[in-house]
Amino acid sequence: MKMKFKTILSAVLLVCITATATNYDEAKVGNYVLPDARVCADGSRVTNSETWLAKRRPEILELYRKNIFGRSPAAGTNVTFNTWEISTNALGGTATRKQIKINFSGTPNGPFAQLLLYTPTGKVSAPTFLCLQFSGNYTVIDDPAIAIFPVWSWKTGALAMPKNPVRGSAAQNWKIAETLARGYGIAFINYQDIEPDLPGGAGEKFGARKNFPPPSTSDWGAIGAWAWGASRALDYLQTDKDVNAQRVILFGHSRLGKTVLWAGAQDARFAAVIANCSGEMGASLSRRDYGETVDDVAKHFPYWMAKNFQQFSNHWNNLPVDSHFLISLIAPRPLFLNTGSEDKWGDPHGEFLAARAATPVYELFGKSGIAETNFPPLDHALQHDIGFNCHTGKHDVLPTDWDNFLDFADAHFMQKN
Repeated sequence: MKMKFKTILSAVLLVCITATATNYDEAKVGNYVLPDARVCADGSRVTNSETWLAKRRPEILELYRKNIFGRSPAAGTNVTFNTWEISTNALGGTATRKQIKINFSGTPNGPFAQLLLYTPTGKVSAPTFLCLQFSGNYTVIDDPAIAIFPVWSWKTGALAMPKNPVRGSAAQNWKIAETLARGYGIAFINYQDIEPDLPGGAGEKFGARKNFPPPSTSDWGAIGAWAWGASRALDYLQTDKDVNAQRVILFGHSRLGKTVLWAGAQDARFAAVIANCSGEMGASLSRRDYGETVDDVAKHFPYWMAKNFQQFSNHWNNLPVDSHFLISLIAPRPLFLNTGSEDKWGDPHGEFLAARAATPVYELFGKSGIAETNFPPLDHALQHDIGFNCHTGKHDVLPTDWDNFLDFADAHFMQKN
């Protein structure tokens, strides 16, 4: 059984089919020229990691803030954490479980998010996966101690208790037991707790952005809000002695794959990023006419992005960046891109090409990117500093993907003191 990341995704993806025919033919992709991420605004070329960090990286971040995702605020001093439940004998004694309430405003009005954290029993300072996910925390494992809270409904636009909730309905995909056995902690947060993902961006008035009205921020979209919330969850994890604060691995799927790329780009405290099926405005090249396009995002999900993003609809080549720039912002930290052979909307080949185009930036740091010229065989993970895998299957996270994620984490964190 494959992971069902909430009915909302299926409904939204159906809406994305536009009157303009979507291209799924490689022969019709067309010609495009990618800008070089290493060329600075003044025309000079970056030749070392010091210049990248001091000069070019800040330039690219500013381009994304101005044109793509908007400018997120700094960490709010009013964000508070309340660890309201701790069990040192969870999951048959294999884990410590904590449930933490994050208050994004520090006031009784919230908004609030619930963070669920498991760490392996007997291990202090464990590397930990922080997972943005699409439903209540009770779905990730059949643990009766996990509290069930109201969730936001795309259909009604309201907050209500889930009907007939099934604990652990997605447990087989997260592989929590295997993750703990490999020595990792794993934490979960429902992205809609950060800001509800409602039609037309109606969730803005209920989420974290309501606490930062203009001009305190510069036109940040919902992806910026979700990314900001991920960083606030990291703020908590950095205070927890059971978590290795220097080895937190951020994970997200689909629109949350886009989110974790932007969160990792802005917040270098994330030790690694895993973006699954992130597609357009994630890891897939925007200048490539295949699957979802800039036009689709601008038309159907304008609330994800900064208002300036609209100017690039039908003008893709005017983008001052492309996805290899976003990938480059993660350097030199490990990044794993995962996609699916049937996820044509997300353009797996476009993600692979973007990873190749970002490789020269990783090489500035002596790191390995994608040297392979040809798209790899399905289900054959490339385990470099930029990792890549295309599973056989749909726009989803499969149990075998988690095996690759754990192997990737082992290669970068478990072999180091």
